[in-house]
Amino acid sequence: MPHAPQHADVATAELDSALRGGPFHVALRAAIAARGLPLQRVQHHLSRHGVKVGVTSLSYWQQGARRPQRPESLRAVRALEEILELPEESLIRLLAETGDSVSGAQRSAARSYRSLVEASGVLDQLLADLGCPPDGGLHTLAHHERLRIGARRELAERESHHIVRAHRDGVDRFVAVHHGDRGAVPERMAVHALENCRVGRVRRHGDTGVLAAELLFDTRLRAGDTFLFRYGVEDGTAGVSREYVRGFDAAGGQYALQVCFDAAALPVRCHRFAQHSVAAPRSGCQELAMSGRHRSVHLVEPRVRAGFLGIGWDWE
Repeated sequence: MPHAPQHADVATAELDSALRGGPFHVALRAAIAARGLPLQRVQHHLSRHGVKVGVTSLSYWQQGARRPQRPESLRAVRALEEILELPEESLIRLLAETGDSVSGAQRSAARSYRSLVEASGVLDQLLADLGCPPDGGLHTLAHHERLRIGARRELAERESHHIVRAHRDGVDRFVAVHHGDRGAVPERMAVHALENCRVGRVRRHGDTGVLAAELLFDTRLRAGDTFLFRYGVEDGTAGVSREYVRGFDAAGGQYALQVCFDAAALPVRCHRFAQHSVAAPRSGCQELAMSGRHRSVHLVEPRVRAGFLGIGWDWE
């Protein structure tokens, strides 16, 4: 008994030091130790916050063997700050700082790890404002996207065609998210319902270029029902666009991406790429031939895996 207060003081001091200097995994390990919680209890508390993370993942995170990188994992980190009674943004800040120290060759050319972490936090706020849980009750069977790059080399518009299946009763909407290129102005973007949906509430965040729009269905789906809908986002508010990346939280259905270029602004080369995580090096790079008639390139992934897929292009 006489050693308990001394041990607690040491644990608290180690935690304070780790929160100030990091890195992330050391701070997380110190926070869990300071609260005296086994990982099973941490997992239980996360589930009560609506976040599912395995004990193995938590163990890897605190060992530094893996890093939380997907949107669901970043939500877990924010929940951990509350569960472990830490200052708001303390773990997220360390995660972003560590991510930005990764070499430039390993990061997305358009968006840094820090910007993706910030955008994820903003998205959580926008979804909460729309009353939308992380799991919208839909599984994606197929998702086809078409981008139009304008004469100023800007991302002019994006159109998405979704085929989904409900995995619970009562689903009647989908929240579409658009993350513009650097310098994008969400206040000047417009969302259009093109098929089997109508636009509901729209939320925007100017600093990160994130827009979240509620697409309302004309029916309430029952578990097992399939549904098709289509929408578009007019952008054109940012500078020169050089790539488009789509992230996937988990394995799923088919994904197709087509990028169409204005005749007055054609790239010199295009390529597809994959990325296991934000901080991982890119892989599967493959040059894409442009269709002369349609001035476009595309990729098709029959069954996506967790991670990122995208198309990049080079201007002369």
